[in-house]
Amino acid sequence: MSGRRVDAKVVLLGQEGVGKSSLVERCAHGRFRAGPYQNTIGAAFVAKVMTVGDQTVTLGIWDTAGSERYEAMSRIYYRGARAAVVCYDLTDSGSFQRAKFWVNELQNCEEGCRIYLCGTKSDLLEEDRRKRGVDFHDVQDYADEIKADHFETSSKTGQSVDELFQKVAEDYVNFSAFQVMTEDKGVNLGQRNSPYFYSCCHH
Repeated sequence: MSGRRVDAKVVLLGQEGVGKSSLVERCAHGRFRAGPYQNTIGAAFVAKVMTVGDQTVTLGIWDTAGSERYEAMSRIYYRGARAAVVCYDLTDSGSFQRAKFWVNELQNCEEGCRIYLCGTKSDLLEEDRRKRGVDFHDVQDYADEIKADHFETSSKTGQSVDELFQKVAEDYVNFSAFQVMTEDKGVNLGQRNSPYFYSCCHH
């Protein structure tokens, strides 16, 4: 007998040009489109169905605009998110500092949101190690500090992209199951009314 269906709202945050849209394209459609990409305005949405044990999880993934002028709009999209993939470009140290900004935003506004740090464009490092602008161990230390998982990915080759979103789905299932068992009110995993906008916090 198949398990109950659960749905999780996932938001991608990060500086403009770090490759959030490419990451979603690889995750949802298994492909990579060479640029130039048109900058995301507001946010784009895709649904990704995944299997965790005997449960089907539909990740509702919001790809937000990275430009600072859309900052306020991005806050609308991450509200109620159960998971946030905070992206930075492995060749750009400034993009990692921007990632820390989004982590602080999430910690202040969405305490129940799980954070995943995602370094992008690892294929560029395969071509030339000297292009690395963000030290792996520095990011790992930061990830440990904020209790986040850390992945280095390539949307071009597909490296670690499936693993990243599988981990998001697994954590959602395991966290939700734990929450149901330990909270009096629990979580209605069968709720269908607004699957992508389930909020763990009250606003």
